[in-house]
Amino acid sequence: MYMFKHKEQTIVSLERLVYLKSKKRRKVSVLVTQIVILVVFFAQWEILARLNIVDSFITSQPSRIANTIINLYSEGQLFHHIGITCWETVVGFVAGTVLGTLIAVVLWWSEFLSKVFEPYLVILNSLPKIALGPIFIVWFGAGTTSIIIIALAISIVVSILEVLNGFMATDEEQVKLVKTFGASRFQVFTKVVFPANLPVIINSLKVNVGLSWVGVIVGEFLVSKSGLGYLIVYGGQVFKLDLVMASVIILCFAAGIMYQAVVLLQKILIKKHI
Repeated sequence: MYMFKHKEQTIVSLERLVYLKSKKRRKVSVLVTQIVILVVFFAQWEILARLNIVDSFITSQPSRIANTIINLYSEGQLFHHIGITCWETVVGFVAGTVLGTLIAVVLWWSEFLSKVFEPYLVILNSLPKIALGPIFIVWFGAGTTSIIIIALAISIVVSILEVLNGFMATDEEQVKLVKTFGASRFQVFTKVVFPANLPVIINSLKVNVGLSWVGVIVGEFLVSKSGLGYLIVYGGQVFKLDLVMASVIILCFAAGIMYQAVVLLQKILIKKHI
């Protein structure tokens, strides 16, 4: 009997090992394919520009973009502009997510407040927040504060609606179960509602990554004298498309890194939750 169980465990562990290896291979193949697509894209772009099939003045080309980034670095401007934009984005991102989640908690806690503010949230969500940019500039001044407020305004309403919907959709049977044991409203939230909606909050973080970058870049378009948004506007005004494309590519990499940081946070939270 013991030998039979031992044999069964060995078969299961071998199957698991094969599964893990295939999963790892798949991950590597996906990564390699992504890199190949990126390399082929930039290679074709460079070749087409060199052959004058596409106008490099309008579309720029990878080699000129690389030279522009090197020049920005040698002039000491590269990390200055990246740092300012990243700082504004991180502050707006964290503030939007934290405040949005806290407001969602308050609205979940009070059904009366939830019913009162629901139409206002829907209207604010449909309103183009970029239109409020000039108002924020008048209220908070033409500086970093206005840019962060614009990023906050774009992300906070989405956070509230998404997290609140998650709270409201929590399994009623689980809530009733803990209530039968005499759980308070606070205990219901901390033991059932919040843990059950960690994936929703993480998803809200992922959405807010893009929204925060949009808010910051729009703010920098309007008022900034430094940052990647400023470089894009300046490059467009003086027809330096190399500078514009370089700034856009840096933005892509920065946004990608920020998104991967959220994915890493998700993995850590899932492990702790498990």
